[in-house]
Amino acid sequence: MRQRVMFISSTGGHLNELLQLKDLFSLYDYTIITEKMKSNLYLKKQYPNKVHFLIYGTKHHLLTYPFKLLLNCFISLFYYLKYRPNYIITTGVHTAGPMCCIGKILGSRIIYIETFANMVSKTSTGKLLYPISDMFIVQWESMKKIYPNSVYGGWIF
Repeated sequence: MRQRVMFISSTGGHLNELLQLKDLFSLYDYTIITEKMKSNLYLKKQYPNKVHFLIYGTKHHLLTYPFKLLLNCFISLFYYLKYRPNYIITTGVHTAGPMCCIGKILGSRIIYIETFANMVSKTSTGKLLYPISDMFIVQWESMKKIYPNSVYGGWIF
């Protein structure tokens, strides 16, 4: 039986980084979770029955963000229980946090890939997930100083 792997990230650059791992998808019983945006709908056709969406919302939308985050926590729990991944692989950001916390509590291994965009400082999601990740991968050697227990994986692109 193949390992169940959930690939999750927010939309935009984080999703673009996550999709660089597409050669790994066929090795696993996988699912992809991201935020629902018009620009992401093509994924449903490209990866039939493998893509699911969370509600789009960033912390910059101060009035609606707490509600969307809470709702996404429940949606994440639903998808987690539906797929029961052995591993959760993420490039971040806010949509990945709840799923990784749920996964850690319920026994999944968490693999976090810190964004390529940061080479000198911690991200908010990195700060949250560094202590609970089973493997924390950085794309810049300089980030090993900031995250001493991380693994330098090189550029994902």
